[in-house]
Amino acid sequence: MAKKIRVALVGIGNCFAGLIQGIEYYRQNPSQEVTGIIHDKLAGYGIHDIDFVCGFDVGDNKIGKLLNEAIYEYPNMVNWIPKDAMPKTDAKVYESPALDGVGLWVENRINPIQTTKTDKQLAEEIKQILKDRGVEIIVSYLPVGSDQVTAFWAQICLDTNTAFVNCIPSFIASDETWAKKFKEKNIPVIGDDIKGQVGATIVHRTLAKLCSDRGTKIEKTYQINVGGNTDFLNMKEQDRLASKRISKTESVQSQLKERLADDQIYVGPSDFIPFLGNTKLMFMRIEGRQWANIPYNMEVRLEVDDKANSAGIVIDAIRLAKIALDRGVGGPIIPASAYLMKHPIEQMSDVQAKVDCEKFVEGK
Repeated sequence: MAKKIRVALVGIGNCFAGLIQGIEYYRQNPSQEVTGIIHDKLAGYGIHDIDFVCGFDVGDNKIGKLLNEAIYEYPNMVNWIPKDAMPKTDAKVYESPALDGVGLWVENRINPIQTTKTDKQLAEEIKQILKDRGVEIIVSYLPVGSDQVTAFWAQICLDTNTAFVNCIPSFIASDETWAKKFKEKNIPVIGDDIKGQVGATIVHRTLAKLCSDRGTKIEKTYQINVGGNTDFLNMKEQDRLASKRISKTESVQSQLKERLADDQIYVGPSDFIPFLGNTKLMFMRIEGRQWANIPYNMEVRLEVDDKANSAGIVIDAIRLAKIALDRGVGGPIIPASAYLMKHPIEQMSDVQAKVDCEKFVEGK
């Protein structure tokens, strides 16, 4: 039996609610085939070998609660497992510094705690909690635009020899300075900006590569995304979107034989539609030319549950980080980052990334 993977969660929002409830769904339905994951086992680790031992948040209604309770607190909207059917744990949610993690549009929904502690005091408290709880890996699902808070947690990982999985587009694993720090301390880091399982960007980059590989010339393309959860509400604040647009655009551009001019490609979140809830809609168009300079175009509409789409990927990222820890491998885990993240330090095709990732699992 594989040893439990002890994980701390940062940002107890819908993504973690979906991850935790999804694992419980399969525990309660053992005869059900585990769909929605790429790998059932990775180096012997299954989905039930992950132990969420503590969480961190800024929400006044989440701090101090047990993790199994906090994931149901407003403004979270994932309710796949009824709250009273979710097993009680001893994993508690503790205070995280806010820094730049609370956007203007979401502040009244999140209701951040009015803290009396300095960031330095919180850092010392957090380090002690991680030690007491035996945390091996920190997974961050902070809101888009939380660059300062992401840097805070990256430094916490460096100070405590804890692996880091960065699911948002604040660049750590793909930043040369941060990557060097993790490499020097031999601490694994996987990032940045998690792909969806069948998400907007993975579909877009796959089709763009197909068109490019088949010899057509792509002239312009766009991807428009809308949704109704706090992720999309937060992204109404345009100043928080710079790194998100870079991440998504580069993910598509990296698959083309010829880069498109900046004004011929648009990839990014577009608007918040409240009644959509966790439903995410993507509208994509590719225009190009083929034989004899004849034009063609394609349009795709994709509808997914935004949080289910993410959970099946982060569950692999956690296990791959653990494999790296077990083997004493530090710095950016390039195959895992290239396969699971939109903005890795080294881009490659999804086919090649999968091959390299599975070689890494096999120890080759």
